[in-house]
Amino acid sequence: MDNNTMRIPKKSKLKGDDGTRVISIRIRVELLEKIDAIACEAERSRNELINMIFENSVDKIIIE
Repeated sequence: MDNNTMRIPKKSKLKGDDGTRVISIRIRVELLEKIDAIACEAERSRNELINMIFENSVDKIIIE
């Protein structure tokens, strides 16, 4: 490499680089219908609503 060149690494375009991960869960149809109804009423995506539910609930779990 000569003195006039500079190496710049490419920005990573891998999924999950935004701090999120894709997961898969099994959920009862009735519960999913409730989530979808709330998401529609709140004008939010299902994903956004589920994340809000998780963020609000995860710290309130007590293991007995």
